[in-house]
Amino acid sequence: MQKKALGRGLESLIPVIAANKVAGGEAVITINLGKIRPNRFQPRKNFDKGKLQELAESIKKHGLAQPILVTPSIAPGEYEIIAGERRLRASKIAGMKDIKAIVKQSTDDKQKFDLALIENLQREDLDSVEEAKAFKRLIEEFNHTHEDIAAVVGKDRSVITNALRLLNLPEDVQILITEGKISAGHGRMLAGIEDEQKIRELVKQILSEKLSVRAVEKIASAMKPEKKEKAPKVPKKQEIELIHLKEEIQRKLGTKVNISGNSKKGKIEIHYYSLEDLERLTKEFGCNI
Repeated sequence: MQKKALGRGLESLIPVIAANKVAGGEAVITINLGKIRPNRFQPRKNFDKGKLQELAESIKKHGLAQPILVTPSIAPGEYEIIAGERRLRASKIAGMKDIKAIVKQSTDDKQKFDLALIENLQREDLDSVEEAKAFKRLIEEFNHTHEDIAAVVGKDRSVITNALRLLNLPEDVQILITEGKISAGHGRMLAGIEDEQKIRELVKQILSEKLSVRAVEKIASAMKPEKKEKAPKVPKKQEIELIHLKEEIQRKLGTKVNISGNSKKGKIEIHYYSLEDLERLTKEFGCNI
């Protein structure tokens, strides 16, 4: 399946390498692997050993195709990885002693997380639950909105919202998604069911009968309780009078008017849509501007 290009990928966040120098004076250098610390904001928690071994064999034969990205650590002479943890781990497996890296001098915690998340999404290294947990951290730790995250990772806001729904599922069901036993699509349908016992029962049915996402959607919809229609609210006498008054003022002023309050106090809002409209209204009240 062809990977979707992210709207704002690493290329737009990491300066272009040219002649072992990058914009802003950031250099590509060789660093001893023992001097590099893990990324505290790495959203990926599970690293496939088989794929790491494959990458290690490739590094042995062809070398590292792309430098990793690091930033200076608090400890002198040490670095913290921002992006490229798979390459770092594979290089260690391959028996390498050092690695090529771009040193980014000024990187705050938020940018470290953003860069690590973007790289994992570009390489499709995160499973759906890890991705959702990364989005949640961006919201809780860095005050990102759904719109902010969508802009960072190049996805629609609805994709972010739907991804986060997976975290409403019981932990054991999330594990099944991580292990690939049920899909994220199944998970999103299950997330619409409030009763955890019903969720687990439907999961068993998915596994035993190999139900499609569409089939699960139909079953989940049937499980939702029917919403009782609320009786239409009958306006009070005072509310009716305010409605009539508002309509009368709107008719006389020729513009939108809002009235809120009660018989003791309230407020009137009169809308205007241009300077000429404002001048017209002020003349109605005998004022000049």
